[in-house]
Amino acid sequence: MNNDRSFLLKNLDCPNCAAKIEKKVSAIDGVKTASVIFVSKKLILSTDGTVEQSKIISEIEKTVKSVEPDIDFVETGKERKEDEKTEKGLSGELVRLILAATVFAVGVISAFLNMPKSALIIIFAACLVISGKDVFLKAVRNITTGQVFDENLLMTIAAIGAFAIGQFEESAAVLIFYQVGEFFQNLATDNSKKSISDLMNLRPDYANLKTDSGILKVSPADVTIGDVIEILPGERMPLDGVVLEGHSLVDTSGLTGEPTPREISQGDSVTGGFVNGDGLLTVKVEKDYGESTVAKIINLVENAGSKKAKAENFITKFARIYTPTVTGAALLIAVLPPILFAQPFSTWLYRAIIFLVVSCPCALVVSVPLGFFAGIGAASHNGILVKGGNFLEKLASVDTVVFDKTGTLTKGVFEVVDTVCAEGITSKELIETAALAQIMSNHPIAKSIIKAAGGESDRERVKDFSEIAGMGVIAVTDAGAIAAGNDKLMARENISYEKCPKEGTVVYVARDGKYLGCIIISDIIKSGAKKAIESIKSLGVKRTVMLTGDRESAAKAVAQAVGIDDVRAELMPDEKVSEFEKAVSGTHIAAYVGDGINDAPVLARADIGIAMGGIGSDAAVEAADIVIMDDDPSRLSTAIRISSYVRMIVRQNIAFALIVKFAVLILDTMGIVNIWAAVFADTGVALLAVLNSLRILIRRDKFKS
Repeated sequence: MNNDRSFLLKNLDCPNCAAKIEKKVSAIDGVKTASVIFVSKKLILSTDGTVEQSKIISEIEKTVKSVEPDIDFVETGKERKEDEKTEKGLSGELVRLILAATVFAVGVISAFLNMPKSALIIIFAACLVISGKDVFLKAVRNITTGQVFDENLLMTIAAIGAFAIGQFEESAAVLIFYQVGEFFQNLATDNSKKSISDLMNLRPDYANLKTDSGILKVSPADVTIGDVIEILPGERMPLDGVVLEGHSLVDTSGLTGEPTPREISQGDSVTGGFVNGDGLLTVKVEKDYGESTVAKIINLVENAGSKKAKAENFITKFARIYTPTVTGAALLIAVLPPILFAQPFSTWLYRAIIFLVVSCPCALVVSVPLGFFAGIGAASHNGILVKGGNFLEKLASVDTVVFDKTGTLTKGVFEVVDTVCAEGITSKELIETAALAQIMSNHPIAKSIIKAAGGESDRERVKDFSEIAGMGVIAVTDAGAIAAGNDKLMARENISYEKCPKEGTVVYVARDGKYLGCIIISDIIKSGAKKAIESIKSLGVKRTVMLTGDRESAAKAVAQAVGIDDVRAELMPDEKVSEFEKAVSGTHIAAYVGDGINDAPVLARADIGIAMGGIGSDAAVEAADIVIMDDDPSRLSTAIRISSYVRMIVRQNIAFALIVKFAVLILDTMGIVNIWAAVFADTGVALLAVLNSLRILIRRDKFKS
């Protein structure tokens, strides 16, 4: 039994604390996995069902409080209220910083006017209390609870040490600039969070349920499959269903990123999250709210941060070791030169203080997860749902992409284009016979034959029906036993037939063991398929492969038209995984793009599974790591561009932070730099890294092909 739960961690403002909470909660009995997403301030849990949920939550709360007493749980789903509280908190922080800066300015002016040292001590001490009270209290509280090494301790030692050796201005400046940096980091992080939580606006507030007593406004969760709802002009569709009455243009941009409204009329499927245009629509509900597209999207986006990229996990582990290491190194810098070489203690204490300020890991701990968080947001904006930062990171290294054909590179909309009839059989008779056999099938090929026959036949004429996976159908009818399918079906039934001489998807038809002819069906290639293949190759994909159960000649025709390198055709559903493994043998990272139920095993097997979500099956979407909401293959190149850009930004942040920090540390040991350089190497670098990460969101409209 699996139980997944998530909580907002109100007042979580320390990335180091987030890492500690994650580690400690993961060790609690009954917790299968735990992930703390600092950027979104969320704790995501998976429990194994062996321990009562209430006991687990109680233990988690104790654990969280032991790390950071100010953190409280906030129920998931109250994001907007939490955002309002965050804004109020940031406003209060800004007022405090302005007050501290004012006192600091008074102190600087007083020093310039040669005020007595006692007056300067009072002024700068007041500045320290105003700007650093929270930092001091957290450092002390963490020490008492055994959580010694974090940035609060580093800043506390640096500020108090500088004050003790008479560097009053620099002591106050360390804390002010540290807090200014923290303020802007929080502001930037909250803005990035809001840009992603815009997707949460897809969450429907109500549904207009049609009842015998009239229209009732109810929660979408209270609507069941088969109920009929109305969507008024301008309303958001609450659930997935099919239109019974009405005609309208609907805005799908919130889910698919498509700017052009889609025309909807009777018989069309609609998805929760679409916004109705100017027409009244009556819709029959086909999925419960929990299984609806919009509910799944919201869940995916909310929990995407729980699957962390390698870079994020590395930085988290790095910070755990890094902070106590640099604290020890600073202690050695402060005491060894005076003891071993009779150097002035104040000089080396000052250098140790600079060392501590420079060494704060915030630039890395905040900016790296923020980069992936922003990347997931940019992808969502473009109609691409990425289920975790690890998949986004991996996508940039893909060198082989394997495609399904029908519904992925083609529209899955089939048309009968020709027939080849046996002697004495007319084209009309051939198509009508095949349509009668296919009447019980929901396969797109069957529907195209039924359409060509002029509509559905009488189902009562079919006495027995069986569908053979990867081959076709056999139906016992009042007209005889009809077999309609590919050449494998003919061979299975020992029916002598003539190989079809024409290209396309071929359906062979036989009645009572006698071959009647074949029907040639064409699947329409998606307009952007060729460009999509060209685009991903220009982005570094070295090889493309297509797997399909379709006839080899038809598959090769599609592959040639769109530019696929290799084709594996006439595959049974259970052969796809083994053929995928053969096709990607020796490659670095392979992605699979598919949409059907039979694609789910391959999607799960691939390094990265990418599902076409618009017409894709629920099984495919569940198994995939990335979902393309509008079925447009060109979105794949968009996703790769975003992934590559995120990887570049993350690498820039890591390299920039480490180079600047190590450079200042070396210069510090040589006595060349002062504490102002240390402030830049800490606060300045952290702020620049955060702003660099936000470039991903700023560019979110520029990743399209």
